[in-house]
Amino acid sequence: MQALLDTHALLWWLSDDPALTKAARRIIAETRNTVFVSAASAWEIATKVRLGKLPTAADLATDFTGQIVREGFQILPISGEHAIRAGLLPGSHKDPFDRMLIAQAQAENVPIVSNEIRFDSYGVRRLW
Repeated sequence: MQALLDTHALLWWLSDDPALTKAARRIIAETRNTVFVSAASAWEIATKVRLGKLPTAADLATDFTGQIVREGFQILPISGEHAIRAGLLPGSHKDPFDRMLIAQAQAENVPIVSNEIRFDSYGVRRLW
């Protein structure tokens, strides 16, 4: 199975936050699964660290690739197709990071591990 982690799911996994459901933990922990982390999550984390909204993730922002690799995850780059798809997504959802994750999940036909119920209206399979 393949799965794309929403940024909050990644952060909760790394911090062992109880907000991450048992089902989500099983998916992420299963070594036979390919777990993707979007380059958009790196962008989101770095932006929020810079703005002071996510000071606890400063180390992650400094060594994002290293930490992702150590977890056994794969970074999903942002392609031109992803960018066009994110820009053209219908609806009023304005968060650019969420729009990119939705577009990547659609384009790659991969479910997303997220608690964001609004993702459901975009036809992506959400695991939580």
